Amino acid sequence: MKHQILVVEDEAGIREAIAIYLRTQGYEVAEAGNGEEALAYIEANEVHLAVVDIMMPVMDGIEMVKRVREHYDFPIIFLSAKSQDIDKINGLQIGADDYMTKPFGSMELIARVHACLRRYEQILSLRQEKEDDGVLHVGALELNTLSKQAKVNGHTLSLRPKEYQILALLMAHPGQVYSAQQIYEAIWKEEAINTETIMVHIRKLREKIEADPKRPQYLKVVWGIGYKIEKDR
Repeated sequence: MKHQILVVEDEAGIREAIAIYLRTQGYEVAEAGNGEEALAYIEANEVHLAVVDIMMPVMDGIEMVKRVREHYDFPIIFLSAKSQDIDKINGLQIGADDYMTKPFGSMELIARVHACLRRYEQILSLRQEKEDDGVLHVGALELNTLSKQAKVNGHTLSLRPKEYQILALLMAHPGQVYSAQQIYEAIWKEEAINTETIMVHIRKLREKIEADPKRPQYLKVVWGIGYKIEKDR
């Protein structure tokens, strides 16, 4: 698989140089000049790793990474002109996987990209093994598609058949938004004429899986569109 890397840097010369380094290693590279451009790209394309400068106009790297980590878990390497330990710690705490201080050598950057991608592939492989065993995970929410059993924080949930089916559909595609009509037709196997029952099932599911149903961590509403299970960070 060819990895897609996003380089987010406002200085065109640095951005283009990094892109050249990475392309010589066989990576596909996309470029963005600020965090806002980067978020728009990520929402529309698959990204396997991002190299992100911290100081940028419009939206800086810190804010961008905070927003990325709400939905995505691909590796992120921060770039910064600052070398103080506290800056590195802050960058790692908000969700970066590595931190490099400018100026840096091309071979060091490539080595860190290789290392981050290798670790990420190991994590994805472990997740795939879990899914192959029939177990889906999103945070502390677990669903075993073989035993038809769901747990949250280790506690077994008592789900009605339709509640289980809705949860299984959403957990199998984390981050994907389903309209009430799509959920109804996927579960009931008939044309959706009235979808009010979906709202009822969603409300009951939230009461069972969420610590605070009014501030859901897992089962989210995308207003005007539908419902989704939030991606594991």
